[in-house]
Amino acid sequence: QVQLVESGGGSVQAGGSLRLSCAASGYGSSRHHKGWFRQPPGKEREAVAAIWYNDGATYYADSVKGRFTISQSSDKNTIWLQMNNLKPEDTGMYYCAARVTGGQWDEAWQWKYWGQGTQVAVAS
Repeated sequence: QVQLVESGGGSVQAGGSLRLSCAASGYGSSRHHKGWFRQPPGKEREAVAAIWYNDGATYYADSVKGRFTISQSSDKNTIWLQMNNLKPEDTGMYYCAARVTGGQWDEAWQWKYWGQGTQVAVAS
């Protein structure tokens, strides 16, 4: 079992920045790929970014490329999502997720463990 705890959400003006953190714990947590999903108000959950723990490969949704950066700690138990030039459409609940298997990174059903989420609100 892997536990995930997100932090770093908040309210910012458009154009501002936030840095989200996700701390993983539990058996084998360092050997899980990790990622970020978000759920805008009234919409479906969508993939934002992911990082593969073994080779550091990163993946991004087209809507955040060039603005968001995902990274991981040296012990592979913490990931961060640096969000720059935030837009109102980035508003939503941001969830950290973890999985053991590879495959398509942006399919939510393939991610086994989920955190409780941290809220991000971007005002125009």
